[in-house]
Amino acid sequence: MCHGGHTRHGHGSRCCVSAPLERFVQPCLLLLLRRRPAHGYELMQSLAEFGFGEGEVDPATVYRNLRRLEEEGFVVSRWETGGGGPARRLYRLTREGEELLHAWAAAVEQNRRRLEHFLARYREETAPAEGRPGPENSS
Repeated sequence: MCHGGHTRHGHGSRCCVSAPLERFVQPCLLLLLRRRPAHGYELMQSLAEFGFGEGEVDPATVYRNLRRLEEEGFVVSRWETGGGGPARRLYRLTREGEELLHAWAAAVEQNRRRLEHFLARYREETAPAEGRPGPENSS
């Protein structure tokens, strides 16, 4: 890992994947809460549905996002007691949260198109081609 939690690849270069992925936790939480109300721990486990590996998302990140979403009115929570265990917060999506989820989906779609365009250009530029100088031969 390099400065800012980014993964190092190759010759000391930085790959800036973790920052956007941390932001991507938010729409994932909204979508999970659209399905049904849930506790924070359950939400953390369910993030695997979106490709997050075990331990890839810090619990503090999940709870920070939930707290921020609640402060902004996109989710509400209540303390749930019973079942013999400690009280836990149960989070639920609000109508405003549903609207934010739709906005996130539109933004993800737009970014998907940008990423696909980038990958297509990358493949074109890095594909071996007859007569094309490689990076070591270009000036």
